Order: sequence, then C-alpha cells, then structure tokens
Amino acid sequence: MTTQPHTPHRVPPLARVGAPFVLLLLASVAMAAGSVDEGIDYRVVADPARAEAGDDVEVLELFWYGCPHCYQLEPHIDRWLEEKPAGVTFRRMPAAASPRWVPHAKAYFAAEQIGALDQLHLPLFKALHDQRRKIFTEEQIIAFAAEQGIDEDAFRAAYNSFPVDMQVRKSADLVRRYNIDGVPAIVVNGKYVTSASQTGSNDRMFQVIDHLVAREGGDDGQARPAQAAPAASAGAS
Repeated sequence: MTTQPHTPHRVPPLARVGAPFVLLLLASVAMAAGSVDEGIDYRVVADPARAEAGDDVEVLELFWYGCPHCYQLEPHIDRWLEEKPAGVTFRRMPAAASPRWVPHAKAYFAAEQIGALDQLHLPLFKALHDQRRKIFTEEQIIAFAAEQGIDEDAFRAAYNSFPVDMQVRKSADLVRRYNIDGVPAIVVNGKYVTSASQTGSNDRMFQVIDHLVAREGGDDGQARPAQAAPAASAGAS
C-alpha cells in the first residue's frame, strides 16, 4: 500500500511556509510522468561529502527521535534493507540541527559507542510517540536508558565523552552542508538529498533512492563516492 504524503519535521528556524505543498504538487507530476527528476524528487548537494569513508554507496538517514515521521519511517527502512542493492551501506545519523535535538543525538551516539543501540533506538521512539513520555533532557534520557537495562554509569560516561561530542559536531556540520531543513531526510553518497515530502510518499522515496544508488554504481559495485567529511574541530560552534 502506498503511504500518504506527509510534511517532514522541520528544522528550526528554516521552515518555509507553503514549500511542502509545492514539493508534493511537483512530485505528483513527476510520478505521473514516471521519471525521477532533479529539483522535484531530489536535489544535488552543492558541496558533496559522505558521513563516513568507504567504497560502497552510502545511504544516510538524518532523523530526530522527537519526529513522528521519523518513527513511522522505521518499518519502511527495515523492508528496504531486506532487499537493498548490492554495494550499498546504510547508516543512520541523528540530526544535531538545534539545541533541543542535541540530547537525543548524544543518546544515539552514546548507545552506539557502548554497544547498546539496539536496546535504546526503537524503545526511545516508542516511548516518545506511543507512550507520549517526556524524554528530552540529559537526566531523563539517562534514566530511560537505565530502564532498558543499559549500564547507567557507562552510558552517562559515553554521553558526556569527547568522542560523542565530536560526533554531534560532525552531525551539525553535515546538516548545514546538506542544507537539511526537515527530517527525515535521506542523503545518497553525500551527493543527493531526498525525502518523502519531495517525492510524495515513502514508497516513491525508496524508488528514488534506488535510482540514485544505481547512478552511483551500487548495483555493480563500481561506486564513485564523495570523500568523507572531515571531523569537526573541537572549537567548532
């Protein structure tokens, strides 16, 4: 079943009133024509850069735990991963797009650092959106992690560690580099940005992702990736 178009969770303060409607209208025209078009289904990154180095084509999801559309995208991602093209690496990156989003970004990176991401990722989404729990501050997040059986001291140490701080800075840098104004957003090989609000639906978005992956060589392993973005400096703001 084709999912209904939706408006992404906007990155403050870059929301543009009326823009999602125009994008959806243009996307419907493109779908009717059966084409994948730059400026409608996706846009090109002016200064391409991957999140990580590698030979595979990189498909990167930028998300925020507080975004309901990001939560709703999870099962679609899982289905796509079951049949994703060869030569493709999928990565998630929490978007450190505003101060309010940073605690959740740190939570993701901290859990990843100590090998507890599976214990945190979906449970945090479910707690925020199904149970309507308020889990936004550092202490609320650490307490929630402990509820999931994650070692509280190890998680707290990772949450406040230099490596996690650097990952958050890198995320913020990529959000700016990719000119992300809403989540969830998908970046293919550091070069192309697409989203369901651009394409008109989640199903169509994954068709566009596959098209861009094929363009980058993912189907035959002949990827032509952009270079990985350098880590943000410790003095970056």
